[in-house]
Amino acid sequence: MNDTPWHELEAVPNPEPGRSYSIDIAIPEFTCVCPRTGLPDFATIRIHYVPEKSIVELKTLKYYILNYRNMGIFHEAVTNKILDDIKAAVLPREIEVVGDFHPRGGIKSVITARWPEKSDRTENSA
Repeated sequence: MNDTPWHELEAVPNPEPGRSYSIDIAIPEFTCVCPRTGLPDFATIRIHYVPEKSIVELKTLKYYILNYRNMGIFHEAVTNKILDDIKAAVLPREIEVVGDFHPRGGIKSVITARWPEKSDRTENSA
């Protein structure tokens, strides 16, 4: 278990709260650990959000992401947790987090979590 204290995300005021714009963040060196095998998992995490009153402060985001380095967590869980934590910190109008994980054992996964939820099934089943 990692004894490093958990770093919290910090929100700072949106410099343009009256304007609708998007923020795209890429984290190409994300790492966590497979909870089944203990082997490292590597990914690019992409965060896309439309801010409301606040934005995420990038230094705290960096340290927040480092918390996962030695954590045993599934791809699906970590992608959704990052979305939930950023959403709770900055209360954006909308947010999408993509975990693009490197292949391991011949399997590659890309996990996409978004809020508000948009169902692809509903759009394609007309």
